[in-house]
Amino acid sequence: MEAVSYIILIGSTLLIVSVLTSYLALRVGAPLLLIFLGIGLLAGEDGIGQIAFNDAGSAFLIGSMALAVILFESGFDTKLASYKAAAWPAMTLATIGVAVTTGVVGVAAHWLLGLEWTEALLVGAACSSTDAAAVFFLLRVGGITLRDRVRSTLEIESGSNDPVAIMLTILLVEAATHGLASPVAIVGELVLAFALGGVMGLAGGWLLVAFINKANFESGLNPVVTLTFALFIFAVTNVLGGSGYLAVYAAGLYAGNVRLRGALDLRRFHSGLTWLSQIVMFVMLGLLATPREFAGMILPALGVAAVLILVARPAAVWMCLLPFRFSVRETSFIAWVGLRGAVSLLLALVPVLGGLENGQLIFNTAFVVVVVSLLVQGWTIGTMARALELIVPPRRGPVERVELELPGNADQELVAYTVHAKSPAARGQRMPRWAKPSLVIRSGAVVPLHKAKPLQPGDHVYLFTPQHRLPLIDRLYGGSRALDQNDREFYGDLVLSPDATVEQIAEMYGLPLSLPNARLTLRDLLRNEFGGSCELGDRVRMGGVELIVRDMEDDTITSVGMALEPARVTSRRRPLYQRIADVGGRLRGWWIKHSFRRWKEREKLRARRQEALPLPEPNHEERVESRNDAA
Repeated sequence: MEAVSYIILIGSTLLIVSVLTSYLALRVGAPLLLIFLGIGLLAGEDGIGQIAFNDAGSAFLIGSMALAVILFESGFDTKLASYKAAAWPAMTLATIGVAVTTGVVGVAAHWLLGLEWTEALLVGAACSSTDAAAVFFLLRVGGITLRDRVRSTLEIESGSNDPVAIMLTILLVEAATHGLASPVAIVGELVLAFALGGVMGLAGGWLLVAFINKANFESGLNPVVTLTFALFIFAVTNVLGGSGYLAVYAAGLYAGNVRLRGALDLRRFHSGLTWLSQIVMFVMLGLLATPREFAGMILPALGVAAVLILVARPAAVWMCLLPFRFSVRETSFIAWVGLRGAVSLLLALVPVLGGLENGQLIFNTAFVVVVVSLLVQGWTIGTMARALELIVPPRRGPVERVELELPGNADQELVAYTVHAKSPAARGQRMPRWAKPSLVIRSGAVVPLHKAKPLQPGDHVYLFTPQHRLPLIDRLYGGSRALDQNDREFYGDLVLSPDATVEQIAEMYGLPLSLPNARLTLRDLLRNEFGGSCELGDRVRMGGVELIVRDMEDDTITSVGMALEPARVTSRRRPLYQRIADVGGRLRGWWIKHSFRRWKEREKLRARRQEALPLPEPNHEERVESRNDAA
């Protein structure tokens, strides 16, 4: 009994220290997961805590359960709109990118660590998966708002490349212990694992949603149901030979994108549970590491980390994103944001559990790679985003909205707003009947509705409304964006209607007009320029100004900005690669313009030469005729 109490005391103490030190990480911008890993190292047998923990099997079991919880929450918080924006590039990175990273890092591990090819590729497979929690935590801490397509690509890639790396690691361990199977058998096993994982995940997600919506449990029981279902889907898919990690991610993705009773409470619960899982995994893996074993392999391991960060990840990203319309800056940023985390350490335990001769060396190498990745990449994400000019200025006049679900199937939500100083409500505009508040709180006190008129900035208003009217109410209580200098550089100086034609804007502002585009609206002009997939901040040059996508609802441009003095930061997005026909068309256009320019220069030169030639002297007959005419 006393031993159990000591174990609980040590575990709770480590958790408390981890949570408290997170405050320091928030203040200095340090990678939080690195802090948790450091606490585990300090508490381990080579640290000040002197805690001996060498049970790789228990660590893998706890880590697998924690990873299943993290992947479910990752899918639960991913919107299908993100897939619409970046599904193909992200999935390409999650499959081909993982394979390329594994191969390049495997070559480096073979030459630097002297491992056999199978074991060297195991190092690459363990280090091929990125850590989503680390990336987006650092982005939030730095106050960084990325463009939607870049953010969605990173989000989907990090959520979907874990199953690929896990399956690749398991296959390589089986090859190292039982010999390499035939390529047909390997491909068949991969296809079966992913197909079964996807089907089981979607079926489990549908069953979870139906069960919660029909059973009408107490609200406190719903989180227990979702957690139980997530672990059940993960385990049963693994038993049947599928990818349990893909299944639990797919289940969360389905459940998070349909109507689910108590969804807001479930999101809060799984968010906290994910943080707990991250802390437990990193502290536990820090305890499992033995720093004194790093002395003989630290330099080769640092070399492997350098190859991963500077060669393998950039090569994989540039190769995978080549067919898609990403700019050089966007591709460079995605190549840099490839943080390794708990998944890499968990995968590095598989060779140890498989009894490989160099299993501990593989784990130690992966540990060094993770630490270097969190130090180098984790501390420079904000700097890289600003240097590559990928930060979208935050919106002004934010709407603080609290959504509360009502019991039953009522299509109403109770929402709360903080009235913005520049909102129509604060300016005395008459509110529609469906937008009038049910409760007003001013200076901490409830104000009767008949005395609350007009509403004042800072008032907290509460009202019931259908979900489809929320965007309209946002505009009434949220107000317009007040532009500062950074916003003007990004969104432009003027606001134009997207329904105005190019001809009208050219005539109004004295801009050059391209006849083929004269009758196009600004919305159509921007959509044609970017292949129908516009984002906030996309821009096109028109004479001495730039037209900018300023606001969007879903995929529709709702307002267009005009930058009167385009700065370097407002440079237009240029695709890294285009189709052959587009390239050929641009080359033909360049050749025609170049040929026309050369023809005009030759004509001007010929005209100058003719002006410089002396006039011919008149002959004798012409002089006589001229005198007769004069007489």
